[in-house]
Amino acid sequence: EKVQHPNEVHLGSLVSPLERLNTSLLSLPSYRSDVLVVGTGVAGMCAALTAAELGKKVIILTKSSISNTNTHYAQGGMAAVISPEDSIDAHVNDTLAVGCEINDAEVVNSIIDGGPGSVDWLMKLGFRVDRDAKGAISLRREGGHHQARILHSDGTATGRELQRALGAQISSNRNILLLEHTNAVELLKDSSGKVAGLLALKGQGQKAFPTKFEASVVILATGGGGQLFRETTNPNLATADGLALALRAGAQLQNLEFVQFHPTILYLAGAARFLISEVTRGAGAILRDRHGVAFMNDIHQDAEMAPRDVVSRAIFRQMLATKDTHVYLDFSQIKDPVKAFPNLARITKSFGIDLSSEGVPVRPAVHYFIGGIKVDIHGQTSIPGLFATGECSSTGFHGANRMGSNSLLEGVVHGRFTGVKASQLVTNDEPKPVMPSCGKNWSKEPVELNLTDLTYSLKSLLWRQVGIERNAKGLADALHRINKWDSYLERMAPSNREGLEAVNMLQVSKALVLAAAFREESRGAHYRSDYPERQQDWECQSCLSYGPEGIWLRRCEQGQNEEQSP
Repeated sequence: EKVQHPNEVHLGSLVSPLERLNTSLLSLPSYRSDVLVVGTGVAGMCAALTAAELGKKVIILTKSSISNTNTHYAQGGMAAVISPEDSIDAHVNDTLAVGCEINDAEVVNSIIDGGPGSVDWLMKLGFRVDRDAKGAISLRREGGHHQARILHSDGTATGRELQRALGAQISSNRNILLLEHTNAVELLKDSSGKVAGLLALKGQGQKAFPTKFEASVVILATGGGGQLFRETTNPNLATADGLALALRAGAQLQNLEFVQFHPTILYLAGAARFLISEVTRGAGAILRDRHGVAFMNDIHQDAEMAPRDVVSRAIFRQMLATKDTHVYLDFSQIKDPVKAFPNLARITKSFGIDLSSEGVPVRPAVHYFIGGIKVDIHGQTSIPGLFATGECSSTGFHGANRMGSNSLLEGVVHGRFTGVKASQLVTNDEPKPVMPSCGKNWSKEPVELNLTDLTYSLKSLLWRQVGIERNAKGLADALHRINKWDSYLERMAPSNREGLEAVNMLQVSKALVLAAAFREESRGAHYRSDYPERQQDWECQSCLSYGPEGIWLRRCEQGQNEEQSP
């Protein structure tokens, strides 16, 4: 099970959920659109609105409600060069530095250059931003940025405001049909191998029924997979669905080993893992251990404003050194922190913590999937007809580590790029998707399977052995356990949302562990304790794909599309 060079590993087949679906696909209710978008976060909505503005008929699917997305919960801001003291080159240089030399420089330039125009576009749609006393847009600085270029809405509610503004436009656009509580099951292809739609479960619970969606192009904007880990800032819906759909369809995935941890989440027994924004450290909050020691000055020249991977590892190691489960975020250096961060003050007060006089217990948690479905600047994947954007995609923008508030920027700019290109490929004469066989592994005999226990075991395993620090022994053991679980889950998982999510989580976990074992160096958000140094021969992407011979991994340069089999 060890990844063997020359960079290939064969691990058998991935079972499709269609094999457990007891129905005739030919008789299903069917929808038809020019563009089919899966996901209602910032990237998906921007892609859908752009395609609709170009006159295309768009259907958007979301497995929950329109506003139940990672975007809605985003407390950070959106980075953009809109200050005269700032420059495109400065933002590019900061992004490349944090990305540890494997960003795609052309993509970085394109997305950052598109930032100012996208801010104007958003504001015309009704997006509200915080302003100073003179009416100018208020800008702040976050980790990795050397200029104040982060715009916010209502302090730490930028994502919620983006969701509101874009959602209002989606709901009122006559070219867009939004279908909530519709869970994507599997991509469908035509006879030439082009993606031409997907199968979904439409409805909730026992009332959900299989439905076929046909489209000229499909855009996956399903978000990341934060729920693969026990400690995460992500909502329950972040189960790596889009990554699993693309993986089973044979699309290339890229840089899955780069999973970003946010350094500071509220850590109290019984409390939700509330994210404490980087803005607090930018305003002067200091990290201290249980003995009151401010340890970041000895770790990095930027101290609390160092890149997120540096701060997360520093906290992790300080926890080990002090034999504690957390460190503390001290707000005593900030003038009136209750007024500066009222929402955080309200939450900490409910747990008996006075923000102005007591340290807030914090620790890292999984926050963002940097890797994902390999795409170009237009969102095109390695499979015709399939696009991806947002957190489920990997454009090369972030490199090995995401800089704070660059994700909302990428979501808006790349989402719009994707909407344009997808619209250009719409034709009026599209072949019908080929209906694959199904029900091969379906049984009328009910089987008891505790999905909650299985997924919690998976999340705990990844947290322990594929977390902030990794090594070959832990990764090999994780892969062995995942393969054991997969051997019966693929036969026994029910064909409902919970069963689909469990299968998706397990299959993407396998791919993630393989990618982490494959990259034998430490770079950005990927740290191997057995390979602690950065290696020059790894200044490349890790590309993973699934085909007739199984899963394979290769090193590839940014922008290359490898063949689909070894």
